[in-house]
Amino acid sequence: MLYEALCRFGRKLVHKRPLDQEIYEFQFGKCMSTLDLVALGVGRTVGAGIYILAGDVARDKAGPATVICFLVAGVTSVLAGLCYAEFGARVPHSGSAYLYTYITIGEVWAFITGWNLILSLVADAVIVIQTWTLIFDNLYRNWISQTLHESISQHVPQVFADNVGFLAVILVFLLIEFNNMMIRPFFIVFKVFTLVKVLVLSFVIISGFMKGDLHNWKLTEEDHIKPGLNDTSSLGLLGSGGFVPFGFQGILHGSATCFYLLIGFSIIVTRVKETQNHKRSIPMGIVISLLICFLLYFGVSVALTLMVPYYKLRPGSTLPEVFLHIGWAPAYYAVTIAFICSISVIFWGIMYFIHQVIHMMANDGLLYPVLARIHTGTYAPIIANVIFGIIAAIMLFFRLTDLVNLRSVGALLAYSLVAFSVLILRYQPEKKNGGNEAQVQEEDRPAAEKLALQTLFFPGSPTPTPLSGHIASVCSSLLALLLTLLCLVLARWPSLLSGDPVWITVVVLLLVLIIGITGIIWRQPQSPPPLHFQVPALPLLPLLSIFLNVYLMMQMIAGTWSLFGVWMLIGFAIYFSYGI
Repeated sequence: MLYEALCRFGRKLVHKRPLDQEIYEFQFGKCMSTLDLVALGVGRTVGAGIYILAGDVARDKAGPATVICFLVAGVTSVLAGLCYAEFGARVPHSGSAYLYTYITIGEVWAFITGWNLILSLVADAVIVIQTWTLIFDNLYRNWISQTLHESISQHVPQVFADNVGFLAVILVFLLIEFNNMMIRPFFIVFKVFTLVKVLVLSFVIISGFMKGDLHNWKLTEEDHIKPGLNDTSSLGLLGSGGFVPFGFQGILHGSATCFYLLIGFSIIVTRVKETQNHKRSIPMGIVISLLICFLLYFGVSVALTLMVPYYKLRPGSTLPEVFLHIGWAPAYYAVTIAFICSISVIFWGIMYFIHQVIHMMANDGLLYPVLARIHTGTYAPIIANVIFGIIAAIMLFFRLTDLVNLRSVGALLAYSLVAFSVLILRYQPEKKNGGNEAQVQEEDRPAAEKLALQTLFFPGSPTPTPLSGHIASVCSSLLALLLTLLCLVLARWPSLLSGDPVWITVVVLLLVLIIGITGIIWRQPQSPPPLHFQVPALPLLPLLSIFLNVYLMMQMIAGTWSLFGVWMLIGFAIYFSYGI
C-alpha cells in the first residue's frame, strides 16, 4: 500500500502538460517581424543594471577584468538563448521556461520554475524602480533623499523614511501600468527608447576609446599609493593591481553579477502567436538580440575601465559619472536623462510577463483560481497589481545587491531547467495523437526491447524508442546531479589550487563519471523531425549551459540563498496544499 501511494504521489509530481491542451495567450493583435522581436529583446535586456552595476563590478569585484566577466556572462546567456530558441521553433504557443518545463519534465519542476519567475520579475521591477529613483536623486545632488529623510524620519522608523520615495514611485508606476497594458501603440514608444539606449551606450563606447588610457589596465601598487589611497604597501580592498586585481574569484563573483544584465531575452518567446513565422523569427530574434546586447555591454565595460582607474570609482557610482571624471559634465546630464526615459518603458514589459506567468499557472491549477481572472473579470488587472505592489513593497527593504542576486538565481535555475528539457526532449520518441505519455510508451515498447550493456552504447534503432528515451532521461538526471556536485566541489577552488589530494581525487572521479554518462547519451538516437532551429552539438552545449548556470549560482552569498529558501518554502506550501 505504501509503495502504491508513493508511486501515485510520484506520478503527480512528474505529470506533464499535453501540448494540445488549451493555453490562454495574451495577444495585442500586432504581427511582429524578426526586427520587432530583436527590438523587443534588446529593449528588455538592456535595462537598469548597466547604469548601476557596471561600476560596482569594476570597483569591488573584478577591476579591468570586468570585460572577462561580461564575456563569461555572455557565453552563459547565449547557451541559454540557444535552448530557448529551439523551444520557440518547436512549440507553437507563447511560452516561457514554465511552459517548457511543464511539457517536458513535469508539474513540480514547472511550479518551481514559474514560482521563481514571479520572484525574478518582481525583483527586476523593484530594481528598475530603485534605479529610476536614484537617477532622479543623483541629478538633484541627493536633495530628494535628504529632504525626505530629514522631514519624515522624525515621525517614522528610519528604514521607512529611507524607502518612502521608492514606495511613492511604485504607486506612480502602477498607475502608468493600468493605462499602458491596453495601449497597442505603446510598442512604438518602446522601440524608440530602445534605439535611444543603443545610441547612448554606443556614445559611451566611442567616448571610452577617445578618452581611455591603456595604463588603467595594468595599474601597479605605486599607482594606488600615489593618491594616498593606501597607508601600507598592501593594497587590501583595492586588489593586487594589474588586469585581474581581485584574482579568479573576483572574476567569478563579477560574472554572477554581470549575468543579471543579460537577462530579459526570454520575453521574445511570449510573442509566438504574434510573429509572422515563429519557427524562424523566434530563434533569430533571440540570438541576434543577445549578440547585440553582449557587444554593447562588452564595449561599455572596456570604455569604463579605460576611462577611469577602477579604484577611483566611488561606492554606488553610476555609469554616467565616468564623464565627470574626464570633464564632460554636459555628457553626464544628457546620458542620465536618456536613461531615465529608456528605463521607464522597461517596466511595461516586466508587468506584462508577470501577468502572463501568473495567469498560466492559475489556469493550470498550480496557483489559486482567483488569479486566473486577472484579464477576464471586471476588475481585470487589479488583483495582479495589488499582489505585485505588496511583494514589491516588501522587497524595497532589501539591498540592491540582494535583489540582483535573487533575480540572477531565479533566472539561472530557469535556464538550467530549459537546457535540461532540451536534452531530454530531443531523445524522446514521437507521441501519437497527443495521447497519454505513459500509455503511448507502454503500447509502443517492443516485447524484445530490454536494457542491456550493449544497448547503452549500441542502440538497435536509428530512431528514438521508449527504452532509448528512458535511458537518455535517466542519464540526463544523473548528469545534472553530478554537475551540481562538481560545481559544489569547484567552489572550494583554493583547496584545489593548494594540491589537496582528497578534493583533486573527487574532481577526477566526477569528471570520469560525467564523461562516461555523456557518452551514453551521445550514442542514443535523436528525434528525426527537422526543425528550423536546433541546439547544435547535443548533448555538449545543454550540459555546458547547465554547468555554467549552476557554477554561477554557487557564487551567490549565504544571504541570497536564505531569501531564496524562504520564497521556496512559501511556494511549496502553496503547491502541496493546493497546486498538486
